[in-house]
Amino acid sequence: MSDNSNNKRLLIGQINGLFGVQGWVKIFSHTHPRKNILSYQPWYIQIDGNWQTLEIDKGREQSKTIVAQIKGVNDREQARSYIGIEIYIEKSQLPELKKSEYYWEDLIGLEVINQDKVVLGRVSNLVDTGSNNVLVINGSKEHWVPYIDPFLVSVDVDNQQIIVDWDEDF
Repeated sequence: MSDNSNNKRLLIGQINGLFGVQGWVKIFSHTHPRKNILSYQPWYIQIDGNWQTLEIDKGREQSKTIVAQIKGVNDREQARSYIGIEIYIEKSQLPELKKSEYYWEDLIGLEVINQDKVVLGRVSNLVDTGSNNVLVINGSKEHWVPYIDPFLVSVDVDNQQIIVDWDEDF
């Protein structure tokens, strides 16, 4: 993931290929499900250090990928210049969550403490294992703590802290 100096913008995908001859591009989406990337408009891209708005005329799922036609891009050669560009949205474009629900982005960097008041480290990432999500915590050692009851005791985003029921040696 690229350095994102503007914390109000979130990386949601990347243009990673061409599709057809009419200027469509393939999109690698970080959203879940993948097709949700198409519901966020406009997109923001950074070219030569400058933020620009990127509008999409059309988009759809195509087999196991997402394809989109960028507004004003009508042929393959025009589209080629967009390959590799990361796609961002404003954090304000995300839907409001219910109380006690959090976006992964909000949990990254939070300090994690167990019930014995031992600091395990900070959340560096979350992983979807298929059955549940897991907090990846980096401290003196790496801990993988399931993000479910009974292991997750509390999340306090305002105080930048998560309390877990987890042994420091595990």
